[in-house]
Amino acid sequence: MVDVTAGDGGRGRPDAVVIGGGVIGLTTAVVLAERGMDVRLWSPEDQAETTSAVAGGLVWPYRIEPAAQALDWSVRSFRHFSWLAEQPRSTGVRLLRGRMAGSAPPAAWTALTGTPPRAPLVDMETYLPYLAGRFEAAHGRVERRAARSLHEAAAAAPVVVNCSGLGARELVPDPAMRAVRGQILVVENPGVEEWYVDAGSGASETTYLLPQPYGLILGGTAHEDAEERDPDMATAEAIVRRCAAVRPEVADAKVRAHRVGLRPSRPGVRLESELLSDGRGGESLCVHNYGHGGAGVTVSWGCAVDAARLVGPATGG
Repeated sequence: MVDVTAGDGGRGRPDAVVIGGGVIGLTTAVVLAERGMDVRLWSPEDQAETTSAVAGGLVWPYRIEPAAQALDWSVRSFRHFSWLAEQPRSTGVRLLRGRMAGSAPPAAWTALTGTPPRAPLVDMETYLPYLAGRFEAAHGRVERRAARSLHEAAAAAPVVVNCSGLGARELVPDPAMRAVRGQILVVENPGVEEWYVDAGSGASETTYLLPQPYGLILGGTAHEDAEERDPDMATAEAIVRRCAAVRPEVADAKVRAHRVGLRPSRPGVRLESELLSDGRGGESLCVHNYGHGGAGVTVSWGCAVDAARLVGPATGG
């Protein structure tokens, strides 16, 4: 049996270690810490260096399986983001109207977003620091370190939550993990106030315009098994052409930044638990929460709550 007592700092080690400092790891760490656990988050990267920092931030199910479960996670996350949108300056979350072209959303999603849809759009430059601040306020602590193995983390805490994203490919190891390369541009906004997305059907090239406080995001790509992190200028020019076909005024918009991120794709999100040896003759509980593809932000709160439930009584779940 795994011995977990919430808030028991007397043993000299935390109640839980969360591996991964992206939006999935941060959100899960917040949920656990706000439920009374002593949590340490291990990440070798600053928030601004994670794949989550490159995310466009539209809360909408995209490139994630299984679809039915993803919709449930998305609906529950939508409700939390709607609450966060009441504090847009501090959270970076706004509810904006927009248009999703090319495919009809499920009825449960339409019921939430309305027609035309109104969905949360998250400014990741503000949102990730907001999550980190919320984690710190709940007495969580970030440690700048990479997990060399799950067993190393198991030796440090009775609960390990693996939110390592693409890193799970080596850490677990999980050969089902694949990178899906996304490239975007940030340009000066010529006056676009609503979001637009045409994701196609599994297309490697998508078209979207997402107005953020710091500029207009133009996208994008979804290239499977491509891991080049430097922006490709020919790809950037193609993105601008596609977006200009929707809003001609963006054709001459000044480019502020080129960004590339590798989505952590998997045939299905892995959200389940197992027991790990802690190297001391005992066991630690390991909850896996990774493989969210292009919808990490969208499902983050729903998945975090389900991960906390797998942790069990220590979180009140």
